[in-house]
Amino acid sequence: MDNPIVAIVGRPNVGKSTLFNKIVGKRISIVDNLPGVTRDRIYADAEWLNRGFTLIDTGGIEVDVKNEIHQQVKYQAEVAINTADVIIFLVDAKEGLTPSDQEVAELLRRSAKPIILAANKVDNFNDIPEGIYDFFALGFGEPVMISSALGLNIGDLLDRVVERFQKIEKIKYGEDVIKVAVVGKPNVGKSSLINAILGEERVIVSDIPGTTRDAVDTPFEKNGQKYVFIDTAGIRKKSKISESIEYYSVLRGFKAIERADIVLIVIDALEGITEQDKKISGFAHDTGKASIIVVNKWDLIEKDHTTMDKYRKDIRNKLAFMQYAPIIFVSVKTGKRVTRILDLVKFVSDQYSMRIQTSILNRIISDAVAVVEPPSFKGRKLKVYYVTQSSTRPPTFNFFVNDPNLIHFSYQRYLENQLRASFGLEGTPLKFYFKKR
Repeated sequence: MDNPIVAIVGRPNVGKSTLFNKIVGKRISIVDNLPGVTRDRIYADAEWLNRGFTLIDTGGIEVDVKNEIHQQVKYQAEVAINTADVIIFLVDAKEGLTPSDQEVAELLRRSAKPIILAANKVDNFNDIPEGIYDFFALGFGEPVMISSALGLNIGDLLDRVVERFQKIEKIKYGEDVIKVAVVGKPNVGKSSLINAILGEERVIVSDIPGTTRDAVDTPFEKNGQKYVFIDTAGIRKKSKISESIEYYSVLRGFKAIERADIVLIVIDALEGITEQDKKISGFAHDTGKASIIVVNKWDLIEKDHTTMDKYRKDIRNKLAFMQYAPIIFVSVKTGKRVTRILDLVKFVSDQYSMRIQTSILNRIISDAVAVVEPPSFKGRKLKVYYVTQSSTRPPTFNFFVNDPNLIHFSYQRYLENQLRASFGLEGTPLKFYFKKR
């Protein structure tokens, strides 16, 4: 089942990043007392009451002094509305209700999303700030009083979040349908690519970034195989801050990736790999999705016989964690190689769903261990007794060993390379779990 997406939204400096880190259990977002300092990792998988979800910290905007803060707050709220399944609306109990809170509330009120109001910085429940009662005027019911810094009442807040999951309606497709998310920066040609693959104008196309407002599902069938293409939302260009535009586009790509089997990561050949591309690719990898890197606008590149190899090497260097993803160079404008994409999607889908016979799997791993023995650690050596494949999509393997703590990442990478060399597994990440026999 796809993980629901939970967004923490609120005006600057109410403690969004601190709450984010407290829920996921580790310090991922940068926490500072200045508004808008969160710039790096803005998502993480979390779990409560055996229910997994993806948490998004929407505090990822560095406020430009030339722009009004309330405009940035408004943008954050709009992104949360479009991206999240459940929204935690965070306010500052000590400071009380502010005009910025009311502006966010007005935007959220128009949405049909479940909204949970949380009043942060209540560090002593025997001394509740008087201003807490003003938040009832927002129309979201009684606020859950918490202290993200001290970890107080976080469990009650998450109880409310998980309760809302039961009411989320997910679009469901059959197991025989390959779900393909098309993601990338605004204006790299995502919608045009889908139209070219389908052979007809089914998705609105414009040269203005953000023409596509919401994720659009487009069913398609070819040679008896059913597909659904998910065209990720763009963004209306309201701000001159390109960093903000990229930030929002990353958020909007998350939900489509969560729903997909295969992710087409569309790169602008003129710009190459950007930080936004790295974030989107990292999310696809972390969530265990198969991926294909599509370099569009290849017709605009001046080329010689070495250009493609150099470009491919640059992508491999910048997306080092995604060496398994095939790269295809296309031009939507001229149609070059576009017809190959669907065949590549089907091929990668088969790799993503591959199940390896246990006896063959163990023979390959035994031979690999015999050729290159595991390194010793403090006089002890890893012993691999046997391996099983526990699931597919992505292929997941359980290694039963003498001590899981003895595995080194370099040896795990070696074992992964041996499996790929023997079975292909192109386009899909692999998951390894080492367990004590």
